[in-house]
Amino acid sequence: MQEIGKGPTPEGSVRLLSLDIFRGITMIAMILVNNPGIEEHAYAPLLHAKWNGITPTDFIFPSFVFMVGMAITLSYSRQVAKGTPKKQMIAKIFKRAVILFALGVFLSIVPLFNFSDYRIPGVLQRISIVFAVCAVLFLNKGWKFQAWLGAIILVAYCMAMTLIPVPGYGYAILEPGKNLAAWLDHYVIPGRMWQGTWDPEGVLSTFPAIVTGICGMLAGHLVISRKTAEQKIIWLFLGGFLSFALANGWNWFFPINKNLWTSSFVLYVAGLDGMILASMYYIVDVLGYRKRWTFALAFGSNAIAAYVIADVTGDILMTKWHGPASQSINDRIIAAVLPSGISPEIISLVWAILFCLLCFIPVYILYRKKIFLKI
Repeated sequence: MQEIGKGPTPEGSVRLLSLDIFRGITMIAMILVNNPGIEEHAYAPLLHAKWNGITPTDFIFPSFVFMVGMAITLSYSRQVAKGTPKKQMIAKIFKRAVILFALGVFLSIVPLFNFSDYRIPGVLQRISIVFAVCAVLFLNKGWKFQAWLGAIILVAYCMAMTLIPVPGYGYAILEPGKNLAAWLDHYVIPGRMWQGTWDPEGVLSTFPAIVTGICGMLAGHLVISRKTAEQKIIWLFLGGFLSFALANGWNWFFPINKNLWTSSFVLYVAGLDGMILASMYYIVDVLGYRKRWTFALAFGSNAIAAYVIADVTGDILMTKWHGPASQSINDRIIAAVLPSGISPEIISLVWAILFCLLCFIPVYILYRKKIFLKI
């Protein structure tokens, strides 16, 4: 990687260690917030915003989507440079997307395999759709078209959600389970919805989620450009700040809301991701501070494996194996520790940290053996 002020990086030859580290830190954060010992006693920053507004926890999922978009640009630009046939790449894109979607649905019934409780929407399912759309878009259109398409989707989504009357109410409304997205999901999504009457990974909100991926692709275009490292960092910061500022203005009319994946939410998170990425890029890839990142790299370089390990392990510990009246392994351990007099919030946090360390063991073994699971 070139130093600030030195010559340009040849297009298609970029490999960002900072992106792997950023992904790993995000994965660690996801494991911590998804596996509290006592959810009702988790510290506020480790909980999602109940509706409008945003907490650090709300950054995790969209940051993954942002990094998916960026990885598309970095990876497929190399393949294009090598002359890989477009049809071959598209076939692999859709195969990978289908497998990722199916894996998400499969994890929704683990570990009891109750097929009547399956869930079609989900985290991996949304990532698979964003990946497929953005990857095909990257192979067929330039960055200007991608940027304009993203802007049009955000404006159209805002207008649809705030101007179209919701059947049964006669006017546009953005309340939980009563908005246009929830109405659509009620009719088109089979199986279980996460919140009963609505789903945060529903159909309509997937469109702005695609724009989050496009934002990542645009950041990737900047990184693989022939600009100097100094220029890349400046433009990442500037673009991130402008996106963040626009999001705060848009918030007055279309509130920042992770459950609806609002247009202001897309720009808010993408702006912060851009500025964080610029910082990581400068520290790791330019200044060369690449040591002591093993913990994050182990998670970041095997993100899918880490996600599955954390999800399955968490389900095993939280499941009541002998019926609703029984206690899960998690409940039994917490019940044994609570009489100690330690603050429930501290117990919850310590449990989450220990769980993360437990997940680190198999992920680290894979990392040391240079086994990187890919779909």
